[in-house]
Amino acid sequence: MPSASSTQDAQRQHELVVVANRLPVDSRTLPDGATEWVTSPGGLVTAMESVMRTVDSGAWVGWGGTAGEAPEPFEADGMSLYPVRLDQEDVERYYEGFSNATLWPLYHDVIVDPEFHRTWWDSYLSANRRFAEAAAPVAAPGGTIWVHDYQLQLVPQMIRAKRSDVRIGFFNHIPFPSVELFSQLPKRNSILRGLLGADLLGFQRESDSLNFVSAVRRLLGYHVEGMTIFVPGLGASPVREVQVQTFPISIDSAAVSALTEDPQIRERAAQLRRDLGDPAKIVLGVDRLDYTKGIRHRLKAWGELLDDGLIDPHDAVMIQVATPSRERVEAYRQLRDEVELTVGRINGEHAPIGRPAVSYQHHSFDRRDMTAMFMAADVVLVTALRDGMNLVAKEYVASRPDLHGVLVLSEFAGAADELRAAVMVNPHDIDELKAAILRSLAMPAEEQEEAMRSLRHQVMEHDVQTWAHNFLQQLEESGDPEPAVTPTIHLTGETPSEAGEVETALTAFAEVPRLLIASDFDGVIAPIVSDRDAVQPDAAALTALRELSELPGVAVALVSGRALADLDSHTRMPSSVVLVGSHGAEVGALPPWMQAEVLDQSSLTMTEQKEELLASITATLRRIARAHPGTEVETKPTAAVLHTRNAKGRGSINATESALEYAMTLPDVTVTPGKEVVEFAVVPTSKGAAVDTLARASAADAWLYLGDDVTDESVFAQLGDRDLGLKVGGGDTAARLRIADTEAVRGVLQRLLELRGQRR
Repeated sequence: MPSASSTQDAQRQHELVVVANRLPVDSRTLPDGATEWVTSPGGLVTAMESVMRTVDSGAWVGWGGTAGEAPEPFEADGMSLYPVRLDQEDVERYYEGFSNATLWPLYHDVIVDPEFHRTWWDSYLSANRRFAEAAAPVAAPGGTIWVHDYQLQLVPQMIRAKRSDVRIGFFNHIPFPSVELFSQLPKRNSILRGLLGADLLGFQRESDSLNFVSAVRRLLGYHVEGMTIFVPGLGASPVREVQVQTFPISIDSAAVSALTEDPQIRERAAQLRRDLGDPAKIVLGVDRLDYTKGIRHRLKAWGELLDDGLIDPHDAVMIQVATPSRERVEAYRQLRDEVELTVGRINGEHAPIGRPAVSYQHHSFDRRDMTAMFMAADVVLVTALRDGMNLVAKEYVASRPDLHGVLVLSEFAGAADELRAAVMVNPHDIDELKAAILRSLAMPAEEQEEAMRSLRHQVMEHDVQTWAHNFLQQLEESGDPEPAVTPTIHLTGETPSEAGEVETALTAFAEVPRLLIASDFDGVIAPIVSDRDAVQPDAAALTALRELSELPGVAVALVSGRALADLDSHTRMPSSVVLVGSHGAEVGALPPWMQAEVLDQSSLTMTEQKEELLASITATLRRIARAHPGTEVETKPTAAVLHTRNAKGRGSINATESALEYAMTLPDVTVTPGKEVVEFAVVPTSKGAAVDTLARASAADAWLYLGDDVTDESVFAQLGDRDLGLKVGGGDTAARLRIADTEAVRGVLQRLLELRGQRR
């Protein structure tokens, strides 16, 4: 049981961060109402426990298992745990819906039909973003983030967008389907691009790895050499190499084998046989109650063997453990009804008085009880219709140091690639399954020992710790991450800074001899509106800017993503206020005292080749806009912009997705996603570069910048000790102060005018 304590420093950063749907602990309410956290028994937890002991600092990001507010980060068993909040709607749509009613059946060969609902995808997207936002800040510079399983396939790319300085690994614990099946999935390309945010992708079987590479090649068209995928960057970003490899997961073999030496467990195994009437043979099936596990096929085969008289129910008993699973999902409720009806029929027709023909156990057992069952079982049936690995097979082998027992193993389970000495079977072929059961029941002891010796060598030599260390070692060798260039996030959330804090900063700034005061336009000087042409700037804010520009030692600029002519038409500012359009690609008239020669125009030159490229981009964006009503395309001298604010229905999300997918094909273009806009610039510019140039041209000793958009972060990232950045509205930002809205901007400018005027 872990000892839990409050994390002292919520911003502590860690060498290794594991991201999984669930935390490695489960909450338990004590009689006094307090919460106790108990270590989960899963194989992934076991694997990570040993790995975490080898690093200076390890963290785990995951859901605590209860809908609603997540607890604060806490410590358990030497790991820092960061709970992620999932509301009840998230549980229903992200987890039970898209993860387990869409992806799970599709990835398991469509044994049942997957369901496709667009609201489920929306929830999957937002939940993945929540996991990524929780994981990204807790990894140390140059650290490692290891994301697990199908519920979080978008997380690698989301983390990479925030932390290009870390290594990112992803392991898929379930099968990856053939490209023909995967192609049925709506948003399939988004899933692929999400996964390709990782540096290393691990799969259970070689066929899964090949299926993934095939899907990337066919659906995304990326260049592939062997098992290396070359992922183009967004716009002018460089190409990345992503490695795809096979890493079959395993169990803590030594710990399971050691349990067989426990006298109490040995007695439990003996008592189990006595409780069943000392049958000659015990046949065991252990599964989650899931339609992929082949429980219905197994029961059908057992029932027919009894019907045919080939098995005497006085001599042989079948135990079927079916652990409850996903009981809110309709397909699972239906499966439970079918299994229970089948078990009832078989027992009704064949069970002797006082003994079942099938002992059906619809509940969980702890590891000690399961080990006792494995020790008592003469035959274990692992006959999944499709399975990523199936660790039951390996647990049975690890539980038999006596070299007795027979493993019947589906060729469609990942374990079949390693446990070649098992009795292999196609579980869809009921006759073949019946024959395999009969063969196993009659197998001589010498043949059992020979097979089990081979199986145990494989399982004991390749345990779960080896699996984890192999993956992390390969990830370490997969290439050096980029230097940490992401600006430090100083503020999160939406709460404005204290008024006194803003006042103190403005007072100190106003005392600097030579100033540059610069501001974004939309969302700062003018409130955001749906019709860009109907924008109404705050007249008092514009007046304050004009008056500031007339003060000695003060330079003023408006820096916008709008085209220069558009910005000029909406502001009508005098030449004393410098207008900068198209994120710095266009600069208006300069006041006579500003050093125009500092403004290097060479990078802004439009060549014939760039003109043709811009025309092609504009045509493509217009095709995207036509497919999504309400979407608009704005043209600028050096850029084309897709505006999605007025798109109908889901058009904004879909149009943005199409634009970003198109951006991956443009290696010489600067692509800037913003608030419901995506800008494609054929001339590399940024607001940060523009403000830096203006500060030099005006010989400013310090500058102030007001911005509300992600495009303004390139300015905030350059803040010096004397500079002042004010973020307008909510969101993560490198600015050190936050104000609420356009009205607050007006107040800041007027107060700055008052403070600066007092220096005269």
